[in-house]
Parts: sequence; structure tokens; C-alpha cells
Amino acid sequence: MSEHSSTDSGDDLICLTAARMAQKLRTGEITSVELTRAHLDRIAAVDGGDHGVHAFLHVSAEEALATAAEVDAVRASGGAAAEALHPLAGVPIAVKDLIVTVGQPTTAASKMLDGWMSPYDATVVTRIREAGMPILGKTNLDEFAMGSSSEHSAYGATRNPWDLERTPGGSGGGSAAAVAAFETPLALGTDTGGSIRQPGALTGTVGTKPTYGSVSRYGAIAMASSLDQIGPCARTAEDAALLHELIAGHDPKDATSLPDEVAPFADAARRDDVAGLRIGVVKQLRGEGNSDGVAARFEDTLDALREAGAEVVEVDCPSFDYALGAYYLIMASEASSNLAKFDGVRYGTRELPEDGPVTIERVMGATRAAGFGDEVKRRIILGTYALSAGYYDAYYGSAQKVRTLIQRDFEAAFDDVHVLVTPTSPVTAFRFGEKLDDPLAMYLNDVATIPANLAGVPGISVPIGLAEGLPVGAQVLAPVREDARTYHVGAVIERLMQGQDGPLWAQVPEPTAAATPTSGE
Repeated sequence: MSEHSSTDSGDDLICLTAARMAQKLRTGEITSVELTRAHLDRIAAVDGGDHGVHAFLHVSAEEALATAAEVDAVRASGGAAAEALHPLAGVPIAVKDLIVTVGQPTTAASKMLDGWMSPYDATVVTRIREAGMPILGKTNLDEFAMGSSSEHSAYGATRNPWDLERTPGGSGGGSAAAVAAFETPLALGTDTGGSIRQPGALTGTVGTKPTYGSVSRYGAIAMASSLDQIGPCARTAEDAALLHELIAGHDPKDATSLPDEVAPFADAARRDDVAGLRIGVVKQLRGEGNSDGVAARFEDTLDALREAGAEVVEVDCPSFDYALGAYYLIMASEASSNLAKFDGVRYGTRELPEDGPVTIERVMGATRAAGFGDEVKRRIILGTYALSAGYYDAYYGSAQKVRTLIQRDFEAAFDDVHVLVTPTSPVTAFRFGEKLDDPLAMYLNDVATIPANLAGVPGISVPIGLAEGLPVGAQVLAPVREDARTYHVGAVIERLMQGQDGPLWAQVPEPTAAATPTSGE
């Protein structure tokens, strides 16, 4: 790493991929306690303060070090117990603060859940605990996952390590920024309309949205139940695939969980040949709306795929033009229903009316007014309106019909090509406040990622270079249950586009510039 080279062993450790960390742990070159402490030191150095990255809302140093010590003890004992350790045992991880954890607060970055402690673990958290992965803490996000910039957090915005005056994307900007800033090698996120993939593109990291239902959503605070999906954030496609293998699989606690066996995603990520593959470029997402830099890097990517032996063809998906409108009606409608329980009576903080009688209705009104931020209120109002009598068929019903058309466009496309590729985000990381007063402009950041959530198909974002010094990402989409294809093609793109200076994740500058976010603080 040109900008992170150091004689300090802790600095060297945090600059490895998760796969390399796991290898060093297995061979005894390092211990999990050393690795975990190095990451905790990194968090202390760059995350806090007035101008820190602010990727974490809560750091759990004591718990993480205890887990690391337990793994080290098992590994040192040798024998069957050591052999049975998961390949990622001892590798630290962070968890988006929308996923419930015992012993650590889960706030959804909202004052509504300030300080709330879950009595149970999410299924994905149970699996990472069973694998022996130290949980460093909980990462920041847009409140209740509603946003594309992480500016809507009630606890202050997360900053992009590439430029601390810019956003890392959202809603999962905390997880992506933590990986980019070398605060953690792996993180869990949730993706409702691009909240893992878009931050990945803006921070030069890898973000994966699995096939809907292939990773349990039990324990993820729901925004839009038919769209939400937990997935991995990482530095490389291989790292993401290793984490994906761990968290995937059927869960009887999740009624939408698929019964499928877990595929060898990491093996797919290690393939380096795309010769003979037919790769589709979505006509509706290729040109207009993308910045010049994003468009140029994307065309470079297509050229590299052709040179590697892939056949690149244009694919027409006409219903994608209506995806953004359909998504924001469906998402807001489901969010309105899911967030109804946060009323100060059943869940959440409680606020009493300032004057007048104390009734349930007035307590609910005071609580929701004080506990929810502007973006959450905006989407609840929109969703309630779309579901109201006289408007349901015109809005929500029509949006569901568009969703069916989008699913059919995907099916027709995948009859002709193995995967689809698009730019992940139409622009690079934007400055704080730049889009905050224009919700529609903010929503347009997700124009390329939203169709995958509406159809339930898997997608991955991988870095493809820089535009004006900021990361650009490309998205790979595959048919339902064919997540391995996204890792195969995504990993090849990752290697083809890493350039003379090496992988993009190794080039992020030290996060030292002054930053003054205009929201949330």
C-alpha cells in the first residue's frame, strides 16, 4: 500500500484482505488478539473527534478482545477443536446498527431507539458469533436506513475516507467507510434499494446484495420487508464471498428464507476467466444521467471485458425507466406500515405532550414528532398516503404492476445473457449538503441499484477506478439464486481494473482533511 506503508505491525495488519488475515491466523503468524487490537487502535485514531470518519456509533472493545482471546486459545490448543474453527475465526467484523445484537445498543441511528438493547441476536449475528469473529461494534447509517448519504443519522453524518468533506453513500455508509478506512476488514450491511452497493461504489470497496431470501432477515429492523436484504461489505470480492458463505442459508425464523444449500461463492470469486461469457449492458442505465467520469470508467470496464474474451451486448429493459417511481411508492408504503409500531406505547422512546390532556393519541403524536427525523417522516407520510382509501390502486397497486414488469425484463434479459453490468452510482461521492434539500436528486443516486431489489436478483458492486480522484464502481447482476455469477464476473472486473497502482482499496488516503458536514451534528 503506497499510502499506508509502515514499519508498525499494527498498521501492516489492518491493511490486509480478510482472506489474508485468515490465512495468517491459521498459520500462527498472528493472533486474533493482535489483529483485533490493531483495528480497535485504528478506530480510536481515525473515527472519533470533530473531524473523524464517524463510521461507528458504538465500539465494543471488551467483547471483541474476549472473543479474540477465546479463538486464540482454541487454536493454540490444537487437535480437533482447532481444526473445526471456521476459516474466518478470529477475523474482526462490524455490524450495521440496523441489525440487532445482544450486549450492544441497536438504535437504527434514530432517537426513537436511543440506547435500546436487544434481548436477542439477529440470525446473521448468531452465525458470526458461532464462527468466532470478534464484533468490533455497530456502524452508522441513515436513520432506519432511509437515505443515500448517511447524512440522515440522528447521531451525525459518516464521512468518506477518500475526502472527509464528502458522503460515503447510504444508507450503509458507516459499514462501507469503516472498511475503506481500515477500521474493519469486513462488515454487515442491509440493502433495500442499493444501501450496500452504492456506498461500496463511493468508497472504493465491495458491496453485495444477495438473492432475496438467501440470507436471513431475522433480527434486521425492517424498513421495506419485500425489499430488504442483509449482505456483506468488504475490500475484495473474495472477502465478500467468504462472509456471504457464512451468513447465507435457510433460517426457519424467517418466513421468506429460501431452503437452498449455500453455494461455494469464494471459489467463484477466484475464477479469472470470462472468455465465452455473454455480458449484457442495460441500455436504460448506460448513458444519460451518469457523470462523464463514471461513464468513462464504465466504458473502460466494458473494453477490458471484451479484451478478456467476453461478448458484450446491449440489452433493452424498458420497464427500468419506471423503477425509481415504483420503488419509492412500494418502499414508503411498507416503511409506513413497519414503523407504525414505534409510537411510544409499544416500542421506542416516549414523549409526553407539552400541554393539554395526556392521551394515547397525543403521546403517539409527540413521540413520533420528536423521535423521527425529517426523511423518515417524509417517507411515512408518502407511504400512508399511497395506502389510503381511494389511492391504493392508483399508486401502490400500480407500482406493484410495474414491479412485475421489471421482473419480466430481468427474466428476458437473462434468457440472452449470463449477467448484466451497469454503473453502480451515476456520480462519485458528493459533498455534504449538496443534495440534502432536494430529495428527488438524492433518490436518483439509486437509479441503477433499485431494479435488483424490486426483482429480488443478486448484485455486487466492485471498484473500477477513479474519476477526479474519487472511486467509481460497476455493478454486476445475475438471475435469482445465481449469486456465484456475480462473484465470478465481479472478481474478474476487480482484477482487470485495478491498474498499475494496485487495488483501489489500497490507495485510500489517510482521513485527515477537515470536514464540516451540514447535517446531523
